[in-house]
Amino acid sequence: MVKDAITLITQDHRRMEQLFDQLQSVPEQRPYLLDEIEAILTAHSRAEEEEVYPATAEAAHDEAQIRHSTEEHHEAEQLLARLKDCDPNSEEFDDRCREFVDAVKHHVDEEESEVLPALRRAVGEERVKELGIAFSERREQELQRFNMLAPGAIPKQRDLLEEAERLGIGDRADMNADELAEAVQRAKRG
Repeated sequence: MVKDAITLITQDHRRMEQLFDQLQSVPEQRPYLLDEIEAILTAHSRAEEEEVYPATAEAAHDEAQIRHSTEEHHEAEQLLARLKDCDPNSEEFDDRCREFVDAVKHHVDEEESEVLPALRRAVGEERVKELGIAFSERREQELQRFNMLAPGAIPKQRDLLEEAERLGIGDRADMNADELAEAVQRAKRG
């Protein structure tokens, strides 16, 4: 089943929230989690900016909101770069992490309450599905640039992604490690 752009975007938002929780609760995994966060954030942002935002701006006639959302993407990327530059066990990391997470959550709240509803109203369900395909394809391209998740990504997940690719499992880039493991097991059972 084809997922529409709004569903895919909100799935990424929920995945980021899970990663933020892990970032705070599993300190020893912070470097790997930051790599995964960077890959997902970058892929998500590029796919939105290149595939979804132009259609939203055109259909909803709201270029100012789209410009604002794009600026928030760039701010989040800068905050993440600063976060990755400090010791993951320091107080500075905690402060920068809070700032980064707050900025992303603010963006998610605005996007889910303003941008995505405007998109659905302006273009209708069929176009939102078409944008979902474009978003997914562009996101996957960007994730591949990060070697499917990111250099140094958690080996188990990277191995699952490679196996999922060999088995021809679609939408693998949109799955977390647990979903990937289930999909690989199902594919192996036939």
